[in-house]
Amino acid sequence: MRRALLFLLFLVVIAPASHAQSDRLTLERYLEWEDVNDPQISPDGRRIVFTRRWVDQQKDRWQSALWIMNADGSQQRFLVEGRSPRWSPDGTRIAFIANDAEGRPQIFVKWVDLPEPPTQLTHLTEAPGSITWSPDGRMIAFTMNVPVEVRWNVDLPKPPEGATWTKPPRLVRRLHYRADRRGFMEEAYTHLFVIPAEGGTPRQLTEGTWHVGPRFDGLPAGATLSWTPDGRTIVFDGFKASADSVDRNYRNAHLYAVDVATRQLRQLTREPGRWTQPAVSPDGRWVAFTGYAETRQTYHAADLWLMPLDGSAAPRNLTRALDRDVSNLHWAPDGSGVYFTIDDRGTRNVYFASVRGEVRQVTRGVHMLTLSSISRNGVAVGVRTSYHEPDDVVRFALNRPDQIERLTAVNDDVLQDVKLGEVEEIWYASRDGTRIQGWIVKPPDFDPAQKYPLILHIHGGPHAMYNVGFNYSFQNFAANGYVVLYTNPRGSTGYGTEFGAAISQAYPGVDHEDLMAGVDAVLARGYIDPDRLFVTGCSGGGVLSSWAIGQTDRFAAAAVRCPVTDWISMAGTTDVPLFTFNWFDRPFWEDPSEWLARSPLMLAGKVKTPTLLMTGELDLRTPMSQTEEYYVALKMRGVPVVLLRFNEEYHGTGSRPSNFMRTQAYIMDWFEKKGRIPGVTVEAEE
Repeated sequence: MRRALLFLLFLVVIAPASHAQSDRLTLERYLEWEDVNDPQISPDGRRIVFTRRWVDQQKDRWQSALWIMNADGSQQRFLVEGRSPRWSPDGTRIAFIANDAEGRPQIFVKWVDLPEPPTQLTHLTEAPGSITWSPDGRMIAFTMNVPVEVRWNVDLPKPPEGATWTKPPRLVRRLHYRADRRGFMEEAYTHLFVIPAEGGTPRQLTEGTWHVGPRFDGLPAGATLSWTPDGRTIVFDGFKASADSVDRNYRNAHLYAVDVATRQLRQLTREPGRWTQPAVSPDGRWVAFTGYAETRQTYHAADLWLMPLDGSAAPRNLTRALDRDVSNLHWAPDGSGVYFTIDDRGTRNVYFASVRGEVRQVTRGVHMLTLSSISRNGVAVGVRTSYHEPDDVVRFALNRPDQIERLTAVNDDVLQDVKLGEVEEIWYASRDGTRIQGWIVKPPDFDPAQKYPLILHIHGGPHAMYNVGFNYSFQNFAANGYVVLYTNPRGSTGYGTEFGAAISQAYPGVDHEDLMAGVDAVLARGYIDPDRLFVTGCSGGGVLSSWAIGQTDRFAAAAVRCPVTDWISMAGTTDVPLFTFNWFDRPFWEDPSEWLARSPLMLAGKVKTPTLLMTGELDLRTPMSQTEEYYVALKMRGVPVVLLRFNEEYHGTGSRPSNFMRTQAYIMDWFEKKGRIPGVTVEAEE
């Protein structure tokens, strides 16, 4: 009888959140969701090619293809299967990457005005990347891994005829031998190649035991390639050093220039630091780039720099006063300066810096606006999103940046009859007075006289930024009756170096205080039920959600996703070992005290909060063992805890469409079941 009464009580409490309405953003609608990215405008400004993605419900994955349209958004149509489109300088062809008949990525070229199928240029055994046309359209540069054959031959008895012996062990010699979403990696180094645009044999321009392209803790990443106007030289970013130094490189990178004919290489930057994203000026005199000098800080904003391509003068910092991360560099067609974007307090807009160092803001708006490409006549294209508008392709003239025109509407059909939750920006004081920015998503038909459950959603990184862009997850929570709070505590990007570096060698720390102050600020508004506070987050958000429930029992339940719970074991099992070691002043074998003090696992004895743990089976960033250690500790203490091991997932639990929907559904079901009811004790899971 008591169990039946408890069940009825739970039904009463969760009823408002559990009955889906036809005008709400349900999980079913996610199956119809689409996405656009990487728009590229033709040099003459007449046409735009972009990548369009959709959910393949049969294969449970995102599929993508290239679409093309006129510059005014008319005649949108499928072009070809593929990704990473790039226009030839004369605008007649598009180079892109697609899989060949064997499923291997290759470089293709499509003549836009001809009906014939695209031409396959390469027949590579390794995937190409960073494809970039030469100024005359005769060559295409690209990067590709060059494997190193590593063998350890030992003498064994000859197997009997017909015997099946186990394969030899995997030989590992490097610190970085695995990467999330790629798995275990054979020893290889990324290098620069060129191939004739009409097809032929790729020619390797760089070689050795080092990488073209900057790497963060050894993780594979795309290189930035920039040709000089005469087509004789390619400027790129990377890190050339001995094999041991490359393997131990945490985040440093330099700029290099290679002569295409002679393969002669010269280093442009000298001071140690992270120097990336080179862009050569239209007249070939200058190279713009981003970066910062070498530092122990776990975060530093990347500035915009300018230096003569011939190395005759030291680099100049053009954006020192901005103190924001600069990215997406594009030279003005007349060479007068560089357009770029910065993330600032949850928004992204376009800025311009002249070669003389004058900086001005170009676009304005409460949105996230990328800058993908600029035509010769000064028309820019990118992708824009805001609170209630998902990603769509937009264009604007650089001389009329206040007139941003939306060209696609790929989700208007999904959202046409949907009531979305209001999003409110808030600023509040943390416990030491520091001002923190956040946002509240309210349920549709929100009534301030009612009491709502609150979900505190914590971002990962931890050096990342929540923003004003459309968020399906948050709107789906709101559609089910939850108020969602998401904030940018100290450690977040978009607020300058000092704010972002406040958690350097001190994580978790003041960021937790900032988050709890945010919960207090929303509680003070009077429409939150203090007995139904919930917390969740993945990666860095998993760190802080598991840390929070070891510090306080204010939350009725937690959903801790892909966390770090034990920094010592994390260092030896993650694909980012140097990132992990950089959070501490001394290695754990010299002094484990800080490593232990900042591990949520060490607070397991204080946890009372019912906890749902969720991690991908294939996760190499915050490996499953981190979750398993925490699960066993809570289980031994009798804390209500459940572990969900997500199939076919690396880091995170939502790359597969079905797993995204499962993540949402499991979290809400757990919160509904574990929400406190006065006078009722929640029993531990069997």
